Amino acid sequence: MELFLIKGGQLFLSLSLLIALHELGHFIPAKLFKTRVEKFYLFFDVKFSLFKKKIGETVYGIGWLPLGGYVKISGMIDESMDTEQMSQPAQPWEFRAKPTWQRLIIMLGGVTVNLVLGFLIYMMVMFVWGKTVITNDALAYGLAPTPTTAALGFDVGDKISSVDGIVLDDAMDINKWLFLRDVSTVEVIRADGTNASVAIPEDFGKQLFAAGEMIPLVPYIPAIIDRLVVGSSAEAAGLLANDQIIGVDGTAINPWHPTTAPPVQVSNAFKQRQAEKVVIQISRDNIISEIEIPVATGDTLGIYYKATFPKATTYTYDAGQSIKEGFNYGYWTLHDYIAQFKFVFTKKGVSQLGGFGTIGSLFPAEWNWRVFWERTALISIILAFMNVLPIPALDGGHVVFLTYEMLTGRKPHQKVLEYAQMAGLILLLGLFVFANGNDIYRFILS
Repeated sequence: MELFLIKGGQLFLSLSLLIALHELGHFIPAKLFKTRVEKFYLFFDVKFSLFKKKIGETVYGIGWLPLGGYVKISGMIDESMDTEQMSQPAQPWEFRAKPTWQRLIIMLGGVTVNLVLGFLIYMMVMFVWGKTVITNDALAYGLAPTPTTAALGFDVGDKISSVDGIVLDDAMDINKWLFLRDVSTVEVIRADGTNASVAIPEDFGKQLFAAGEMIPLVPYIPAIIDRLVVGSSAEAAGLLANDQIIGVDGTAINPWHPTTAPPVQVSNAFKQRQAEKVVIQISRDNIISEIEIPVATGDTLGIYYKATFPKATTYTYDAGQSIKEGFNYGYWTLHDYIAQFKFVFTKKGVSQLGGFGTIGSLFPAEWNWRVFWERTALISIILAFMNVLPIPALDGGHVVFLTYEMLTGRKPHQKVLEYAQMAGLILLLGLFVFANGNDIYRFILS
């Protein structure tokens, strides 16, 4: 329950901030162009409001349904579907009476705010906390490839030298490059110190997605013995410091696993054994051998492993550097989100769509302001992109009709706008139900 409240609280605060600022992006240009704004609401006020107050011509309020927010602009076909107002002659202060370019600016205001806000937050994060990376030097044993990546030519122990000639500050960015970006060649340093070049096919990201290998390269953390408990079963059986455990009871330890490092795999395999003995496969001085260890049920092996998990490095920046680094980070965040959008239109991608549960999972289990702001920036950029999609009822849908008007000099018929708005609302409602249904389904199965 506590975990739910912490994650939920961060999600609620983040979305409330972003929704309010998004609607402010519409509100400000509307006011600048002397367009009447009847309502400014955080969340939807279906039937009633939690709070409302009229100031001037605008009612400011908070609704009870936390599915978004809105500004009701006079003379505009929106989610309110106020056709009665639209049946009256246009008034100078109405949206429909304004020049096309002004209406376009009003509609793009929310998207613009979300996009700019995302970049500004990243700049702030860089200035306050810097950027935390894992360098090649921190990868004591290099990287371990997934089966698909290994088939391409990557080996256990590789370190990334460059990607298309670009040296990576963060060695783990290789996963974003392989999965989401156009890459032709990756230069690597093998475990033996030799250099090699790996050619990357154009559709490699799709191959990784189909195989479920979203993290194609992980830090290699071998199960190397640091020391043994005196008098333990492992010591009595002849295991030594610096032995590397590569298998348990005939099952090989997977050097690559997105969540479980080899030492944990060894521990889990030992706990799941079916007899009061375990056969350990080890590598000692590059010679493979097996050692049988009698261990009573409930007892432990008595092994401590070397701590080989890579230590992160934090780069700090001054104000000018923070602007550059924050902009660069924001650019690639937007680029990668757009790039992964192509997977949505696959059978597997559709099944992975998520709603509030998926978004909430982005936040940590404990309150961390750095992570909170990083995730808020990400969501802000996502909202900007989603809202600009050419779907009726979204800002992008309105932009499509306004663009048509600018190109042809003719306004779309009011009925066309009404039907499009209704169709868009139905589509968005269906997507909302489906995405959150996926979250519920995955929760039940977990």
